[in-house]
Parts: sequence; C-alpha cells; structure tokens
Amino acid sequence: MKKLVVIGGGPAGLMAAEVISQAGLPVHLYDAMPSVGRKFLLAGKGGLNLTHSEPYSRFLERYDTRQGDLEPIVNDFRPDDLRAWAGELGVETFVGTSGRVFPTEMKAAPLLRAWLRRLRGAGVIFHLCHRWLGWDDNGRLRFATRSVEAQVEADAVVLALGGASWPKLGSDGGWVPLLAERGVPIAPLRPANCGFDVGWTKHFRSRFEGQPVKPVAIRFTDAAGRDYAQQGEFIATATGVEGSLIYALSAPVRDMIEATGRAILHLDLAPDWTEARLVERLSQPRGKRSVASHLKRAINLDGVKTGLLWEFLERESFDEPRRLAAAIKALPIPLLAPRPLAEAISTAGGVPFQALDEHLMLCALPGVFVAGEMLDWEAPTGGYLLTASFATGRTAGLGAVRWTQQKQGHGFVRMDKVDTNFSVQSASSA
Repeated sequence: MKKLVVIGGGPAGLMAAEVISQAGLPVHLYDAMPSVGRKFLLAGKGGLNLTHSEPYSRFLERYDTRQGDLEPIVNDFRPDDLRAWAGELGVETFVGTSGRVFPTEMKAAPLLRAWLRRLRGAGVIFHLCHRWLGWDDNGRLRFATRSVEAQVEADAVVLALGGASWPKLGSDGGWVPLLAERGVPIAPLRPANCGFDVGWTKHFRSRFEGQPVKPVAIRFTDAAGRDYAQQGEFIATATGVEGSLIYALSAPVRDMIEATGRAILHLDLAPDWTEARLVERLSQPRGKRSVASHLKRAINLDGVKTGLLWEFLERESFDEPRRLAAAIKALPIPLLAPRPLAEAISTAGGVPFQALDEHLMLCALPGVFVAGEMLDWEAPTGGYLLTASFATGRTAGLGAVRWTQQKQGHGFVRMDKVDTNFSVQSASSA
C-alpha cells in the first residue's frame, strides 16, 4: 500500500494526520522546518486563544463572505468539539471575560506536546527538514532535504502549508507557483489581521512609539457604505497602528485602501463622554494653563491621546471648544497602506473554494486535498482562525481517507471506523 502524505505541520496538517491515522491508514507528515507547530507556539506566547464561546450563529458570521463555504466544515468540528478534543489531550480550557477560550495554562506548548505524543503513538511518521518542491514527471512528490532530493509516492496528499505570514516560521507561500503551474487558480495572498502605516511626524514617533491608546472607539465606513464601530485599544507603532482594535477592522480597511488608495478611521478618544459634556468642560476658563494642562484637568486627556490631537488638528482648533470636542469624538486618522504580508498575523487569499470539491480536494489534481490558511478565507483574531484551521484539516484528512479507500476498491471508508471523538485507536483496531 502506498502511504498517505500530509505536507505541513501546523494545526491543519496535524489534524489531517490525526483523522487519517484513526482510520487505520499509514500517514507520513512532512515539514520544511526542524520542528512542527512553530506558528502555533508563537500564537500561544500571549495565551493560546483556541476558539470562542459566543453563540454559534454569531461565531459563523465572523467568516464574513466565506461563511457559506466554511459553515458545513466548521459544523463538523465546532468550538465545543475543539474544547472537548483539547480535554482528551489533558488540556483543560476556560472562557475569558471577552468570551475567548484559552487553555488553563495559557500556553500552546503543553497541548502540542500531548498532541504529538498521541500522533506518534497512533503511527504517524514525521519527516522534518523536508521542503516540498512539487511533483516530478512520474507524479511523485519532491522534497529538498539537508543533503539530497527525495521522491515520495502517495495515494493521497493533504497540503497544509499555511499562508505567507511570518515566513521565518515556515509559511512562506512557496506553494503558490507549484500549484499554479498545475492549473490550480490562486487568489493573491494579502495581509490579514495586520497593522497599517499612518506616516507619523518625527516628533510623534519619537514620543509615542510603542504606547497603547486606550480606551478608544473607532468608526469606519467602507467603499460599499457599510459602517463599522468597535471599542478597544491599539498600539501606536513606529510606522502607524496595530493591535486588537485595528485587526478587527483590517479586512475592510485593507480593501478600502486597495480600492481608493487610503482609508480614514474616525477615532473617539473619549468614548465615555458625550460631545456636549466635553464642550461644557472644555469651555471652562483656561487661565494661564497650557493647552495640555487644560485638557488633563478638564477632561483627563493626556499622553498619546493628546499627541494624536496635535498630530492631526490645526493649532487654532485647540482654542475653540466645540471644534476640539468634535475632534476628540471623531478624530480622522488616515491609513495609507497595510503592513507587509510577512508581518501579518494571518493571510487572506489562496486556493478558492470553487476549485475544490466538498471534501476539499482540488478539482484540477484528484487525490490532492488542501486545508488551513492555504484556502481563500480570513477571519478576525479571537479563536476563529484556529477553529477553521482545525476544522478544514479534519475535513481534508477525512477526504483523503475516502479517496484512498475508494481508489483501492474498498468503497468509501465507514465513518464508524473513524473516531470522531478523537480517542486514540491503533491501526489494528481500526
């Protein structure tokens, strides 16, 4: 029997390998890096956000234009299923105040170690430092190793090579030309959950680089006239802005910049104040106090928030309480460009769902399945990215099992032979 091959050792690839091994089929996982799960580990440094606890209908809406494509896939591996799966690995989870779900230890490493032990125990064979080079003339997979090129035959292949964000961790988008030359359509890879350039003055950058701006609210209208509003915080960087509040709006902001050359965010620097109250307080006599002292005493506004006002307001506005209050409630911040793809948290673009069947098999390359960030979808941070990566890996792995069983003349694999509750099975018992 030829082996089933998974290429890519992130969450999607590891999940594909898990369901294949549970079906009793031999599976070999290849990764270009010396170890697997590197971006997964990075995501867990600040507390691994596995999924989200919000109502499921709202959860699905986070996938926006790809909701219809991802819904049947995520339906088979919902947020509660992901939490149960982690629990079987001995990793308990909890719901944070924001509704996000984290491991109790707030780390990715314990989960990854337990997962790899289970995969190796189930017979998954790992081949590290193997960079995929496509196919040779005989249809064999080509891999560059540290010393030689290796050729590998496989009954089915699951590609889970990631997007092109954080390439130093292994996802560099090198798969794009390899699939394109085989007739697979590829939507251009673009940054998602990313920061944006603003073009600060030297003075602002020198004083406020790296400082958090909180609490604030943002309003934004996209090219189609849709309004967005959200409260939270962001970071003033050397080049512009980044952070959770910016990431939440990064997709429509990026699209607006692509369509028109720029995007304008309206920043509410005092979300707990009404404009009328601001006018009242700012109208109090300033006396000999400086503008900065007056803003601090009258409305408790100082630091980077005051710096933003000086950055974008003309000097005379500070002497007119109504104009100043209006600016504090809706300060226009021009965003000029998204930060480079290599800096983004995730990637938009990739293989469109129209190029795949319902099992995530490429129509142009029968027997080749695609999962994870290689697919053309995006979602905000908050656990949505990981949930869909796990779910698509599971769907692609099951698709590879079905394909292999059918190709070998056994019909489709019986689903009762695959443990959808993810308890470990040996190959003999499967």
